[in-house]
Amino acid sequence: MNSTTNTKGRLYLIPITLGESNPDDVLPQTVKRAVELIDCYIVENEKTARKFIKSIVPEKVQASLQLSTLNKHTEVAEHNQMIQPCLEGINVGVMSEAGCPGVADPGAAIVKLAHEKGIQVIPLVGPSSILLAMMGSGMNGQSFAFNGYLPIDKSEKKAALKNFEKLSNDKNQSQLFIETPYRNNKLIEDLLQTLHPNTHLCIAADITLPTEYIKTMRVADWKKAKIDLHNRPTIFIMHKL
Repeated sequence: MNSTTNTKGRLYLIPITLGESNPDDVLPQTVKRAVELIDCYIVENEKTARKFIKSIVPEKVQASLQLSTLNKHTEVAEHNQMIQPCLEGINVGVMSEAGCPGVADPGAAIVKLAHEKGIQVIPLVGPSSILLAMMGSGMNGQSFAFNGYLPIDKSEKKAALKNFEKLSNDKNQSQLFIETPYRNNKLIEDLLQTLHPNTHLCIAADITLPTEYIKTMRVADWKKAKIDLHNRPTIFIMHKL
């Protein structure tokens, strides 16, 4: 995995756990081997990255790490500097705050830049809350769309939900979205008020954690259920047939 100065380094996309779970339960040994050998990282959250590195390779000297932070506040002009070690023959790892980098994650910008500069990109296997939720939902895994966050404004959110519901019905396509965890319970209220009673809704929370919860029911049935998703990372999937 080491590179010489005569060749470009590689960009490793390193998945991390989705929460407080044992890395050995959800990550293959290839991830550990990559972390053992790489000291230069581009991370969404430095504290989370350091904690993960310590959990998977406790003997690694934290002072040896070079971490660049990439988030929504990072200037595009900084991207070239972050990826410069690869051009100097040094392997670099990219880490999201949770799950897979580059998927619903600012790391995608670095991956795009790596391709433009002829740097080899190596995605490693690990947990993706989007795919795991889709797998566990029982909905259409042949055609689905991840839509990110819904609008905060209530009227705009309602319009977005109606649009996704129509797309789902017209294209037989499952529609996935997320919310900031502290707003989850409010989103559930909006979903139950807006969607058709026969629309199927999957709620997948705390995936891979001991408190994991994945359940799919019609909206009419969800109205009879009680669930508290406050501050629990959650994927929502709807499908109207």
